[in-house]
Amino acid sequence: MHKIVILLIICKPIFSVKERREGDGILNQRFIPDWSDLDRREIPDWYDKAKFGIFIHWGVFSVPSVFSEWFWQEWQGEKRPDVVQFMKENYSPRFTYADFAPQFTAEFFDPDEWARIFKASGAKYVVLTSKHHEGFTLWPSKSSFGWNALDTGPRRNLLGDLAVAVKKMELRFGVYHSMYEWFNPLYIQDRNNDFKTQRFVAEKTMPELLELVNDYKPEVIWSDGDWEADYTYWNSTNFLSWLYNDSPVKETVVVNDRWGRGIPCKHGDFYTCSDRYNPGKLLEHKWENCMTIDKDSWGYRRTASLKDYLTTHELIKELAETVSCGGNLLMNIGPTADGRIIPIFEERLIEMGEWLQVNGEAIYESHPWKSQEDSSTSGVWYTQRDGNVYGIVLFWPKQELLYLHDPLPSNKTVITLLGYPDSLSWKSNDKGLQIVFPSMSEAPGKFAWVIKMTSLTKNKMKARRKV
Repeated sequence: MHKIVILLIICKPIFSVKERREGDGILNQRFIPDWSDLDRREIPDWYDKAKFGIFIHWGVFSVPSVFSEWFWQEWQGEKRPDVVQFMKENYSPRFTYADFAPQFTAEFFDPDEWARIFKASGAKYVVLTSKHHEGFTLWPSKSSFGWNALDTGPRRNLLGDLAVAVKKMELRFGVYHSMYEWFNPLYIQDRNNDFKTQRFVAEKTMPELLELVNDYKPEVIWSDGDWEADYTYWNSTNFLSWLYNDSPVKETVVVNDRWGRGIPCKHGDFYTCSDRYNPGKLLEHKWENCMTIDKDSWGYRRTASLKDYLTTHELIKELAETVSCGGNLLMNIGPTADGRIIPIFEERLIEMGEWLQVNGEAIYESHPWKSQEDSSTSGVWYTQRDGNVYGIVLFWPKQELLYLHDPLPSNKTVITLLGYPDSLSWKSNDKGLQIVFPSMSEAPGKFAWVIKMTSLTKNKMKARRKV
């Protein structure tokens, strides 16, 4: 019975191509469950304007908090020697991964404080791991059979509480969701059947996705764990057709590209392609760079040292490169099992926000310019907005002189440094543009600086890509 209900819900929005093309105006806006049709959907404006979001990896893996969030798979799936040895030295032979769950207490979790930090970071959206590959859900999923945050561990709806707090701060809320689970018997059975059966999809994956959308109305659905099976097994196109046509977030939701083997970098509202994806060039399709402050793990690691964390300058560099090339940056933190955002993560987020307070004009609602990185001076990345061109300078110029090749000034050009009260002196010749910076002690902020150039010659970019 449960399986039949799910299939009816998912199949509801299906229309033939003929019905969609020849029907009335409302039908003409509907999407059939075919990639060629789903791909014609225009991405909601808010996502391209936002540019910067926060990713949160939180779950039972936050309890052992060593190696990575793949701890369970590395321990009992891959049997990685150092992980196996760690468990032998610190836990009894009868200890199971499920025994970590009661220690996932989240007793210090304050969703309002988390949301305040995210707001202060300058991020415009937040994406929480609703369920990682371990299968533990951070909301009381009806399909989780007790393996969720309300039935064990925190004994509260972590996802629901954070969703309320984030939206109260006027940030967009999204969810990461793993389509598969390492050790779920239903999934293993389907895999052993060469994915010709779909019990796991019908009884687990789809009910969870429907619950998340209907109950929490996320505006980002960040799918993952799809790579072992084709999209037809996952019923992905049927789900997306329902999401775009009939769901409560159909007007504003965006999805990534991880919906089945071979689908990443080909289909979806935005492409993620691979973790930490940064092509360094302008792409024709909207994309996102999901990356971690901790270089080696998405989840919290109590064994991490200072050198394992990206500096604020490195994070701003990543943001500048990403936005210049048309992407969004989704920057990840891993909270502790007791619900804290550790000070080094908080510091990085706050410093990002302080930089964006001064320089956000070059980031939010911007578009790529005709050049991305300056063709002669590396470390200067361009964006444009409202007819102005911005150069994000990732170093302090030697002798306060910045040389650029790509901008062509006119006799009306004015160049300013964001956060600095006076315009900057400049001159140009056949070698390029020379800009005089103030002394470093007078310049605003640190880490990177942004010049704003008005009335450039030929400052319109080439034909815009569709986003």
